[in-house]
Amino acid sequence: MAEDLYQTLGVSKTAGKEEIQKSYRKLARKYHPDMNADSDEAREKFKRVQEAYDVLSDPEKRAAYDRYGADFEKIRGGGWSPGAGGGPSFDGLDLDQIFGGTGGAGFQGGFGDFFEQLMGGGGQGGRSRAGRTSRAPRRGSNLRYELEIPFVTAVQGGKTEFYVQRGGSNDKLAVTIPSGVQTGSKIRLRQQGHPSHDGGSNGDLILLIKVSPHPHFKRIGQNLELKLPISFGEAALGAKVDVPTPSGTVTLTIPPCTSSGKRLRLKGQGVQSTKGGAGDLIVEMQIQLPESLDESSQALVEQFADANPAPARTNLSF
Repeated sequence: MAEDLYQTLGVSKTAGKEEIQKSYRKLARKYHPDMNADSDEAREKFKRVQEAYDVLSDPEKRAAYDRYGADFEKIRGGGWSPGAGGGPSFDGLDLDQIFGGTGGAGFQGGFGDFFEQLMGGGGQGGRSRAGRTSRAPRRGSNLRYELEIPFVTAVQGGKTEFYVQRGGSNDKLAVTIPSGVQTGSKIRLRQQGHPSHDGGSNGDLILLIKVSPHPHFKRIGQNLELKLPISFGEAALGAKVDVPTPSGTVTLTIPPCTSSGKRLRLKGQGVQSTKGGAGDLIVEMQIQLPESLDESSQALVEQFADANPAPARTNLSF
């Protein structure tokens, strides 16, 4: 049984043009092959949605479909041609009702031209006067490629080059990475995908971004986090230290008596937003001690400990 095109788009037979278009866009996004790369069922549904919209969005095709129903579906699917046995009957065909013309004006070539124009003329799937089916060149398929980029490039943006296999060759391409991309971001390069097999345009290249980890920095949204090693003297007495940031080196003031784990914030030194602002750089202090102490240093530390007893574990409990 032929599928009802109104049911395919999820609209009623009285639906207006805007409702049909709205439903089509929703379903097309849902079942688009780019969103369902591994689903044959989704690809088939996308095809049926596309076909249903092609008929119902065209007033002439829709009128013919409403009038002849399943017979029109046979014509649209190529299952019947003029002169073939077992085809639909067109007794009493009223072209005036369908096209608003007079006696089928504009279809001087008879039913062959009528069906050719009804199905969109000499384009894809059109039928020529000689009765042969013609097909427009098909576009090449899209190509997906996982592109791993350095952490710094992801934050600051920049140009990167890579090689991709397509059309039987290993091609070198270059792309400009916008600042602020993350793992999972997608970049589409128009007509850089697989070539067409019959003279059509190339498909698109979909870059799936993967960001390499950084040995010191970590990204949380638009903010960056850094564990900053500081000496015992810097922590105890306070200091001014240079800290690298995406926009260059800045000076961070460490207050006296800073413990490990204390976090200081550098405003606007994080990841640049596409809206113009930037996140912050959160710097966490990590006191770093030498692997060993000589006798004089050990004596000084002991003297310091005796003079500054710290109740560090007073509130520790299980």
